[in-house]
Amino acid sequence: MKVLGINASPRGDASNTGKLVEAVLEGAGDAGADVEFVDLCALDIDYCDACGACYATGECPHIDDMVDMLDRIAGADGIVLGSPNYINSVTAQMKTFFDRLADGIHCQLLTGKYGCSVCTAGGSHADEVTTYMNETLFLMGATIVGGLGELMMGQPDVPDDTVAEAKHLGGILGQAIRTKMKDPEQDVAHEAMREHFRQLVTSRKDEWAHDYEHWSSMGWL
Repeated sequence: MKVLGINASPRGDASNTGKLVEAVLEGAGDAGADVEFVDLCALDIDYCDACGACYATGECPHIDDMVDMLDRIAGADGIVLGSPNYINSVTAQMKTFFDRLADGIHCQLLTGKYGCSVCTAGGSHADEVTTYMNETLFLMGATIVGGLGELMMGQPDVPDDTVAEAKHLGGILGQAIRTKMKDPEQDVAHEAMREHFRQLVTSRKDEWAHDYEHWSSMGWL
């Protein structure tokens, strides 16, 4: 099994959020996963132009690192997202990444995959930002296994006990992947969302040819 950790803090090696992502990956690795850490801020990812080309053709006119990221996501069984809280939301780099995943929502790209998120914040809304990232994973079809938000409150480094919690979360993620964990409540919500997109994609099949072909190939129509 493969777990991909994506950190959207611009602080590089000094990132406390990155330390939590790495701890989750360590826990997943101990559970038997092959892990990969991605520094999202080191990549070249352009803004979404809302042109709709991805819905129609499956291709984006932007030639950048997003193509490689989509391949990495496709090859992963689990996704870990990490972002510090910037004015009660994710960083600009993470939001840009999310916006380029619009077709991933239409195509339910993470169906059968598992995810979790971590966040650090100066003094508030760490849990809310964690929830937002998990909701984005969920919108693409992932089953969410948990999340972790840490309020730094002036601390220069993320506490050791929080790192230990992140590592434990990684173990939960690895176990969920290995056992193909089912969450009945999430499964019901996923099916309702899939029905919504089934109707949407079918009603616009001429305009969104790629999405319709994807749904047909998956046997979801």
